[in-house]
Amino acid sequence: MSARVHPIEEVREVTVDVTFLRMDQAPAAGPEPLPKGCQMVRLRECAVPYYRFLYDTVGGPHLWWMRRIAHDGEIAAALAHPSISVHVLYRGGQPAGFYELERRSGRSTNLAYFGLMPFAIGQGLGRAFLGHAIATAWSEGCQSLSVNTCTADHPRALPGYLAAGFETIRVVREVWPIPTRLGLKIPAHLA
Repeated sequence: MSARVHPIEEVREVTVDVTFLRMDQAPAAGPEPLPKGCQMVRLRECAVPYYRFLYDTVGGPHLWWMRRIAHDGEIAAALAHPSISVHVLYRGGQPAGFYELERRSGRSTNLAYFGLMPFAIGQGLGRAFLGHAIATAWSEGCQSLSVNTCTADHPRALPGYLAAGFETIRVVREVWPIPTRLGLKIPAHLA
């Protein structure tokens, strides 16, 4: 799925440093258990409106914009593809975060999206949640696991990935043309 901004659309350019990370073997220790009252659900089907709710709520504070400009048909096609799976963390019966795994050719898997709902940040969920994502990817036979994060993401994202066993492959500076119609607030450190 490619992000397309209309050529005459008003945008705000934001410069971010994107860190690409990879893990070439499963961690020796299994993931810590999820906190009491939490459960993970792999969605057998994910409706586009529910996906947009997850993506927009988790990603809004971190400038996740690319799928916001995608048409419903593009998102539906991606979600229906057998290489994609969406996993939702529920706490007390409500969604507290989600991740998306994308299985690529050559048995590599990409942790395409990962994050907590704003209300769930700082509640002691992140490490076990990330551990679940990593364990799920490896349990499905991947040979390498990749993820990327950027300076628009939560400041604990990169340290969390490194602590979980990912290694930095490269860092690339990108300029994102974020459409102003999305109403995304540019974090102060990027403004």
